[in-house]
Amino acid sequence: MFSIELLIQTLIAGVIIGVLYALMALGITFIYSIVKMINWSMGEFYMIGGYLQYLLIVEWLGADLWWVAVPLSALGVFLIGYLLEPVLIKPMFTTAVERKDDYAIVVTIALLLMLRNLAAALGGPYQRTPGSNLPTVMLGPLPESGARFAAFLCALAAIALFYLLLKKTWLGLALRAAAQSRIGAQTAGVDLFRLDQIAFGIGVGLAGLAGALLAPVFMVFPTSGVVTTVKGFEIIVIGGLGSIPGALIAGVLLGVVESLGASFIAAPYQNVYGFLLVVLVLLARPTGLFGERVRQA
Repeated sequence: MFSIELLIQTLIAGVIIGVLYALMALGITFIYSIVKMINWSMGEFYMIGGYLQYLLIVEWLGADLWWVAVPLSALGVFLIGYLLEPVLIKPMFTTAVERKDDYAIVVTIALLLMLRNLAAALGGPYQRTPGSNLPTVMLGPLPESGARFAAFLCALAAIALFYLLLKKTWLGLALRAAAQSRIGAQTAGVDLFRLDQIAFGIGVGLAGLAGALLAPVFMVFPTSGVVTTVKGFEIIVIGGLGSIPGALIAGVLLGVVESLGASFIAAPYQNVYGFLLVVLVLLARPTGLFGERVRQA
């Protein structure tokens, strides 16, 4: 039954989960902007972030220090990506690879399978949760899960820090230059290989942050990144591949559409509503809401 209160609660829930979806999409589109490749293993870095959050809270820090475990989990995933990039991604540029896109697809899918099977071998197929002792939050007259609301606030803070990094630091200037023109940035003296390594680490670190924040909400298990990866790619298609503002806006839009559909149409088809939104956007604007056509010589 429709009511204004239900509509408001649904919109709030959609915005909260949409911002968290956007973290994953932000990592995907950021890596693409700099390194010019799609990382198909992003969901597995999300999964690693969730496992790190679980281990830190259950084994060492406790539920009260979840806010310490979150950045540590994201940092751990950043370091994994930072160390893997020279081994797996750098050869795409330093060796005589004819089809760089195909190389990136094969390597990242192989990495996906390796990480997923490694998680299953080490932790088993069980669903785990770090737990949360955060109380329910009242948003006006409406209750919201404390863990979910805390994840939303942390995601907003992470997005703000990411924006400051890009706009206010020398590293951000170099990253934006590489996104505009890799050759131009290299001509200006930027070490592109080191920049690629940092960008890959930051991108997967954002996915790991999302996994850590959502660990007490959606549980942690070896295939926990599958659905999140699909959401991330839906968002970058809606917002436009390579557009960081598009990823943020499309993430919120996807969350709201799924939440409205689940509340007012049918909850079992929640994932279908996002797919229909992708189809509608592609019919109206094939490059996405903020994508641009690029002509290559």
